[in-house]
Amino acid sequence: MKTLSVVIPAYNEQDGIVQIINRVRAVSAALAAQDLALELIVVDDGSQDKTTALASQCANTRVIRHFVNRGYGAALKTGFRHASGNYIGFLDADGTYPPEAFPELCRALEMQNADLVVGSRMSGAVSEMPVLRRIGNLVFAGLLSLLSGVRVRDSASGMRVFRREILPRIYPLPDGLDLTPAMTTRAIHENLKIVETPIAYAERIGRSKLSVVRDGMRFTNTIVWTTMTYNPVRVWGGLGLGMGALAILLAALLALDWLAGNVWLGALAPIAAFTMLVLGVLGASVFSLGVMFSYLIAIFTDQPVHRGMFGRVIFDPPLDYSFGWMGLLSASAGIVVSIGAFLMSLQGTSLTQLWLWFLLGALLSMVGVQLGVAYVVIRVLDELTRRHATAQRDLVEPESDIELLDAPGVPVNAS
Repeated sequence: MKTLSVVIPAYNEQDGIVQIINRVRAVSAALAAQDLALELIVVDDGSQDKTTALASQCANTRVIRHFVNRGYGAALKTGFRHASGNYIGFLDADGTYPPEAFPELCRALEMQNADLVVGSRMSGAVSEMPVLRRIGNLVFAGLLSLLSGVRVRDSASGMRVFRREILPRIYPLPDGLDLTPAMTTRAIHENLKIVETPIAYAERIGRSKLSVVRDGMRFTNTIVWTTMTYNPVRVWGGLGLGMGALAILLAALLALDWLAGNVWLGALAPIAAFTMLVLGVLGASVFSLGVMFSYLIAIFTDQPVHRGMFGRVIFDPPLDYSFGWMGLLSASAGIVVSIGAFLMSLQGTSLTQLWLWFLLGALLSMVGVQLGVAYVVIRVLDELTRRHATAQRDLVEPESDIELLDAPGVPVNAS
């Protein structure tokens, strides 16, 4: 029989701790029907009320106490460390999550061969979640979906079940409330199978400890930075492409305005031109920086380069393979535009009429040089990422397409 270890982190939860313990213990029979035993662990995170005393009086409940408050994530990690179950689940002590859903989450874990099952509060089940918090969760889920390329409905749910063996792959995890989005983000990028199962969500017992602004910023920070440790081109590449698109849009607008006799933008034309120049150069720099980061991460982690949404799904071969000819083309175009503007100035065209073309030539030249430099650096990094794999192949991996023929009269392995 396998065991489900349920961890309940608690901080000053004397009003609801006994009730949630009893509700968790009440699902023992349903779990037993699935051939699962229940281990219940309460981690008191330095409470200053009667949480520890009340939890300790509950039968079949293991209580672990932090002497000082270390944070929601720290309490959960203490519980994970002391859990003995094949499966580990957790939920909050405030009564918002339904322990009665644990059998269903475990069933999903087994039947769908999942690594992590998230009790989703955003998948259509009855929910008493405040509107502001619901909006925040939609934003976090949308951000993670965008950065990971995987559809996520609830990135921060505090009720989950996962297989014990995935812990080394999703660690390290933070000590604060952002443990849950960090767990989801890491699981996605570790290619673990995640299943979201709808659960009901109730109004909490007692006062909420969540700060919408502070914890919202922490959640966002955790999702973005965790993604960058796996797939930085997803963040930097998207930002760079956005800047580049705006620069192209401004360039087109400025060119049309120049052809129309500078009647649209007027005094705003120099500002638009300056913005075009800055966004163009920064876009190329930021995009190439994201690609280079991906190669560096591949070197340090001994993993293939993670190209994210800018890999073979959209560009085949990958876009960074084309930085060389793109840089040469851009720089050449910049030189041609600059020379053309210079020749026009020699023929009497005033500089006030040609400043946009000189600026465009400078932009194309700088972007070209940036892409050319990035191409050289990326090719060096690419060679470094291949070096270890090639050495392993040549020195360690067995060859399947050869036949060993020993000389007559010479025993195999003879010295």
